[in-house]
Amino acid sequence: MGGPHPRSPRLEGGAEPSFLPPSSSVRTALGRCVPPSMQGNTKKMGVMTDVHRRFLQLLMTHGVLEECDIKRLQKHCYKVHDCNATIEKLEDFINNINSVLESLYIEIKKGVTEDDGRPIYALVNLATTSISKMASDFAENELDLFRKALELIIDSDTGFASSTNILNLVDQLKGKKMRKKEAEHVLQKFVQNKWLIEKEGEFTLHGRAILEMDQYIRETYPDAVKVCNICRGLLIQGQSCETCGIRMHLPCVAKYFQASSEPHCPHCNDYWPHEVPEVFNPEKERETGLSRSNKRSSRSRQH
Repeated sequence: MGGPHPRSPRLEGGAEPSFLPPSSSVRTALGRCVPPSMQGNTKKMGVMTDVHRRFLQLLMTHGVLEECDIKRLQKHCYKVHDCNATIEKLEDFINNINSVLESLYIEIKKGVTEDDGRPIYALVNLATTSISKMASDFAENELDLFRKALELIIDSDTGFASSTNILNLVDQLKGKKMRKKEAEHVLQKFVQNKWLIEKEGEFTLHGRAILEMDQYIRETYPDAVKVCNICRGLLIQGQSCETCGIRMHLPCVAKYFQASSEPHCPHCNDYWPHEVPEVFNPEKERETGLSRSNKRSSRSRQH
C-alpha cells in the first residue's frame, strides 16, 4: 500500500456528485486501512478494505453504472489492492459496503432501466428525499427548471416531456431570469449528470433520478404517480391495459409475458394489445458486443 496505485479505468464521464458527503468524509467513516494479509476477514473485523474503499470512491465519481461496468470496477479494485484474493460475490460485496454506509445515510441501490431492463447501481443519499439533493450542483433557477420538467414527465401518459413544453415554462422560473437558449444548455447538463435522458427532443427521468427521488415523487405527486402492477415500483414509462388501466414497466411486461403466445392483462384478463418487448439478456448482449468487436478488428486489419 506504500507505492502509487495504477490509475483507475474511466468507465463514463461525470464529476463526483456534490450532494454526497465528500470522499474524505466517507474515508474517515470507513475506518483505517486494513493490511492486505487481513483483508480476507472483512466480515469478522466489520471494517472496509482498500478494495471496498476504491470501489466506493470510483462509484461516487460516476454516480450510477450499469451492472457490467460495476463488475468490471470490482475486478479492477481487487487487481489494484488484493490481486490474490477471491473476488467476493457482488451482492455480498455491496451489502458489506452498505452496512458501513448506513450511518451516513448513503446506500448503493440496485435498479433497472425502464426502457430495456438493464441492471444499474447508483450511490444514493437517503438523508433527504427532495430535489435539494441536487442543490449544490445547480442554481435555484436550474433546480426549478428540473422541477418543472419533472412535473411534466410525471403528468404525461408516456413518461416523456417535450423540450418545447419545458422551455415554454422558462418565464415562470424562480430566481435569476433564464433565456431559452440557457435553458437548453441546462437540460443538457441534467442529461450529462444522469438526471434526465433525452430521446428525439423529449426528456424522461434517468434511472439514477428514479432511484434517488422515488419517495419524493410518491409524496409530492400522489394523485399523478404511477406504479407498476407487477413489481409495485415507481413507473415513469411503460405500457397500460386499455380496459382496466393498470400499468407495467417494459421489463416487467417482457418477463411476465415471456412464455405467453397470447398475452392477457394480469388484472382484468383482457387481451394485452401492445407489442411485448424482449427480456434483457446480458449473455446475449455480451456475445453481440464480442461479435461487433471482432468485426471491427477484422476491418481494421483489412485496412
